[in-house]
Amino acid sequence: MTATDPSPAPTARPSLRLARERFLAGYPLPGDVPEEVVAAWRRARFFGVPHDLKEPAADPVRPVESTLLGAARPVLDRVVPALGAGGALLVLTDERLRVLCTAGNLSGFATCAVLSEQEVGNNSAALALRTRSRAEVHGPEHFLDRWQDVSAVSVPLFGPESGHVRGTLTVVARLCTAGRPHPQAAFAEAAVAAVETELRAQAGRGERVLLDAYLRAARGPGRAVAALDGRNRLVSEAAQRLLTPEVLGVLEHTAVGAPDMDVADVTDAAELPEGAGCTARIAPVRLDGRAIGIVAVLEALDAPAPPAPAPSPPLALTGSSVPWRHAVGQAVELARSPEPLLLTGERGTGKSALARELFGPDPVQVADAARDTELGQALPAWRPDRPFLLRHAERLAQPGVAALNSLLDSHPDTRLLVTYTPGAPAGPCLQRLLDKLSARSVTLPPLRERTEDIRELLPALTPRPAPGQPPLTWTLDALRALELYPWPGNVTELAHVVRALAEHRRLSGPVRRAELPDAVREGPAARPLSPMEHAERAAILEALRRHGGNKARAAAALGIGRATLYRKLRGYRR
Repeated sequence: MTATDPSPAPTARPSLRLARERFLAGYPLPGDVPEEVVAAWRRARFFGVPHDLKEPAADPVRPVESTLLGAARPVLDRVVPALGAGGALLVLTDERLRVLCTAGNLSGFATCAVLSEQEVGNNSAALALRTRSRAEVHGPEHFLDRWQDVSAVSVPLFGPESGHVRGTLTVVARLCTAGRPHPQAAFAEAAVAAVETELRAQAGRGERVLLDAYLRAARGPGRAVAALDGRNRLVSEAAQRLLTPEVLGVLEHTAVGAPDMDVADVTDAAELPEGAGCTARIAPVRLDGRAIGIVAVLEALDAPAPPAPAPSPPLALTGSSVPWRHAVGQAVELARSPEPLLLTGERGTGKSALARELFGPDPVQVADAARDTELGQALPAWRPDRPFLLRHAERLAQPGVAALNSLLDSHPDTRLLVTYTPGAPAGPCLQRLLDKLSARSVTLPPLRERTEDIRELLPALTPRPAPGQPPLTWTLDALRALELYPWPGNVTELAHVVRALAEHRRLSGPVRRAELPDAVREGPAARPLSPMEHAERAAILEALRRHGGNKARAAAALGIGRATLYRKLRGYRR
């Protein structure tokens, strides 16, 4: 079950409706409008969402049959009668916020084909996906005109094994006047729990079907066979010798996409990269008429040894998740023109690394405001024809901000790239600088919002092994722990964990979950926690991180006994 995390704005009221009208008209807003709501409206305007978006002329085309839709359909059929006639509408989306199906009836209301903020602005499904918890959006908190008179509550749907968000379930009703929680909040959470139960049941069946398909294909001596479904991977010894990271990546991508493809198309979906050194015959693994994964039979080519594979993309560009590719694509597009660019995001998200990639091979002058707060060393040495990278703009002192503002006023086309980590409120001088750069800014997503990229990041973060030593590999259980951990330090924190394991581990074979730091190994709490428990657990995990996982030292630093620390950690997992 998910924890309640309502959006911060209070129940829709006339003053919020008036504030939205002033925002759309470009007038100053009153001071009592919640900052998060204003930020959501601004994002919608940045994405170019029209507030008067028209209703679709016809029913949108739904995505093809999927495992999630198959698990949810019987649940929706059972619970829809409880909504009543014309009282509410159920909306199911996938992890990309594409609407899979709707059920129930809400007179005069029509949903959209995609509920991402880039398409429709602020809404509860996008908020639930981002926060991984229950979220509500009421009336004028929405950006679209057509949703001003409805209230919506959304709950994320989690996969049974990976812990990834598989989609969202939303209940839309007439505008609530009684305040939070939404009157259908408990109903939405109960429906999600039932769908997750169905997913767990299907996952067990799917694993058995995948294993059976692998055993059938692997009959015979020395056959190179791999069976994959996006969560599980079965690889014969002969296949291990043929599977390069590039070939494995193609097969994994095909397996993940198999549930969304027609069965007949799966066999044509995997095109191995040039120089792979083998061919692959792909067959879908089917359950109840749907493809849930693939079996690949590999055969080595008799041709001479293939050329060396193309170099991996730089770490700053590694990742195929939708949030990451969207942010990188925005940054690349904006960097084509010589005007200043602002990269924002939490610490460790890769702002500086991406900035260097955007500049390319050109010589770049780098200034770090954490060391030169007034830019007294960097600006006098800067040449107008040389790109300028300013790191940690949040650490600038007022003279440094004033100097940079003057530079932009006198050289508006300066090829300047600024990285900024939001935190403490910005002073008026720094806020002026941020406002000046806001029209050309990109926010990099935190790692917890793109955990599907972790498996791609691990090889890029792992140091090159010593000659004769095997590369670092990971058990499935360890990978799941890495993907469930929230990574407050983002990619930088993940890099520290990987490098520490690569340099100091004494065991052989894949990294097991037991070798991970305590905070990562423990993972998120298995039950909803109270605010006090959230704060307490965060303090314990931070103490464990500071003391390298040593529970005795962490307990001493917290002023509690080691037995108490163990008891509290066990309590969070119940």
